[in-house]
Amino acid sequence: MRSAKTGKMVSTEVQFDMQTKLDLITEHTIKDKGFKFTSLAHLLNEISLKECFYMLKKNKAPGQDKVTYEEYEDYLFTNIQKLVKRMKKGKYYPQPVRRVYISEGEGKVRPLGIPALEDKIVQMGITRILNAIFEPNFLDCSYGFRTGRSRHQALKRLDNSIMTKPVSHLIDADIRSFFDNVDHDWMMRMLGEKIADKNLLKIIKKFLKAGVMEAGKLYQTEAGTPQGGVLSPTLSNIYLHYILDLWAEKIVKRDISGYVELLRYCDDFVILVQYKNEAEEILDKLGKRLNKFGLDLSKEKTRLIEFGRYVKLNAKDKKPDTFDFLGFTLQIKPAKVNSR
Repeated sequence: MRSAKTGKMVSTEVQFDMQTKLDLITEHTIKDKGFKFTSLAHLLNEISLKECFYMLKKNKAPGQDKVTYEEYEDYLFTNIQKLVKRMKKGKYYPQPVRRVYISEGEGKVRPLGIPALEDKIVQMGITRILNAIFEPNFLDCSYGFRTGRSRHQALKRLDNSIMTKPVSHLIDADIRSFFDNVDHDWMMRMLGEKIADKNLLKIIKKFLKAGVMEAGKLYQTEAGTPQGGVLSPTLSNIYLHYILDLWAEKIVKRDISGYVELLRYCDDFVILVQYKNEAEEILDKLGKRLNKFGLDLSKEKTRLIEFGRYVKLNAKDKKPDTFDFLGFTLQIKPAKVNSR
């Protein structure tokens, strides 16, 4: 049959077998929240990694190895076979990510990480496994890079909360260079909450330490997630799930009297709060919380503003605050004064 995801002809038995294993992992983690998986690396086998190859996007720039999609596909069976053998022997090492800079106009540029094609294949395989394990544990407040969730859903929920909940203040937070500052030791400890397979954890750690190649010079990565690959968003969601989402849900909501709600799309998030004094307290504790895990709030971009349907009652003589979230600028219009 033809795979709905890849458009390639694959064995129905193979497709069913891999997806069944991932589904069983998900079922197990739902039934037993404290369970740790001890045997996962074997899922990165020849069959599953071939499927991962066809999940990748074509026509992407090659990484440090200069190997293109078409070149790798010409000898796919042999290439995957050799890759799996190296992984089983513990001799697989991801290549440094090739860093280039692309123009954003007006003289601005931003860095872009390009992993080697073979490393993208392995990252895809690991991502599928991690999603099967961690997705059921993620909270409803997070939307980024999750199946069946989108930025439009996040914006819709934000609008609904502002217009229906007792929100009068908003923490517009920005984590300084988040993807570059994820602490590797904490990251591995968080993965260890659900995974006890040392072989899989070793491979993930190799990705974290693979380094970056720029203009012929190798830069070691002592912090941060793999640039440009499919693995980075999933690792980031896991990291922020433990240090931010659970903190807001279990600690912040427990310790304050008013309404509070966190909405997050990967590292972009806002916190809706009812009372100003509690919003100030949350913002102070948020900075300390992030510091504990190697992160910092951007002082220039993080703000506490008045925002919500109740604020408009007091906004007759001033321009209401606005803030940007997921590419949109949000604003509460002042209420019209009833002259009667």
